[in-house]
Amino acid sequence: MPRLSLYKPERGKDFEFLDRQILEMFTVGGTDLFIHKYLGPDNPDVEDATADQPHYDTVKETNIQDLLFLENRDRKYDPDVYTMRGIYNVQDVDFDLSQFGLFLQNDTLMLTIHIRSSVKTLGRKIMSGDVIELPHLKDEYALNDYAVALKRFYVVEDVNRASEGFTQTWYPHLYRLKLKQIVDSQEFKEILDLPAEEDAPGGNTLRNLLSTYEKEMQINNAVVAQAEADSAKSGYDTSHLFTLQVDANGDTELVTVDSDSIDVSDGVSVDKMMVPPDKTGYQGYLLGDGLPPNGEVFGHGISFPAEPSTHDYFLRTDFLPNRLFKYDGSRWVKLEDSVRVSLSNTNTKPTQKGGFINNTTANTIAGESVIERQSLSQALKAKADN
Repeated sequence: MPRLSLYKPERGKDFEFLDRQILEMFTVGGTDLFIHKYLGPDNPDVEDATADQPHYDTVKETNIQDLLFLENRDRKYDPDVYTMRGIYNVQDVDFDLSQFGLFLQNDTLMLTIHIRSSVKTLGRKIMSGDVIELPHLKDEYALNDYAVALKRFYVVEDVNRASEGFTQTWYPHLYRLKLKQIVDSQEFKEILDLPAEEDAPGGNTLRNLLSTYEKEMQINNAVVAQAEADSAKSGYDTSHLFTLQVDANGDTELVTVDSDSIDVSDGVSVDKMMVPPDKTGYQGYLLGDGLPPNGEVFGHGISFPAEPSTHDYFLRTDFLPNRLFKYDGSRWVKLEDSVRVSLSNTNTKPTQKGGFINNTTANTIAGESVIERQSLSQALKAKADN
């Protein structure tokens, strides 16, 4: 008599029987899943698809678009939506206040699906990048201005065989998926561009309903506006403070002048006046505003005046940043650079902060138009190909 063994080298009738019973459990007790099948990263060499080849503008789904960051940012999804069944434990979503900050707990779903039926439905194994919609989580009473229920979409981050899916035959029947809720990002552009209502394709998109981008931008702009009101420029303002020029002894430095050239009241004779200071007497970081101390009169332009007088101030506007000079009788001496600018991130600053760090200038390299945000390796690659 042969020995009894539940495990067999091949998947026989026992496996088929158990697999059907497990699938029936999903049919009876599972919930519907709407699967947006990930087709692969966008193929930059192909612009549009055709009716005969609707998906030829994508590359294989197991390929990686950006090998440097290991990202697939430009993702293509099947326009057809697949339906299957799944089971998971519904949990309360709580905030963790046990440490500094506010952290969200239990925002990850662990979902179980049937292996053979899922492969039969999708035509392949479910994989990271597939997006799952849970129709039973629609929110019909959301606090918005739209008469549309808010949908819940989750992206598959990891796929493993579930330990509870192994039967007495030692063969697996279930996949355990790790899901995270999607956000309004480049990866899910094709899904969020879908109409919120199938009957109204020209109306609101899913992005209008689910994305928090507009609200976050409004909050960010309000924060920036308040910050600019509280601290309009870098450093601190010293223009309202008076600065004295002192000599080697520490006394106020004076210069002899012709009393006839000075408007004197009450018969007071004046033959000396204070020397205009070379710089403000206050130290700090990024304080230079391009203005002379004590509100002295100054000129500005792209070249120095032909006949300057001693102690004249002149702002050269052809310098980046603008530079303030003082004439000492024989030469123009640099006093400071106008580096006290607004702290907000704009490209209109007359300093390197606006034009060098935030560089959006287009250049032509190897016949290709390249901007700072574009990788130069693309231009070098194009040159090598040519």
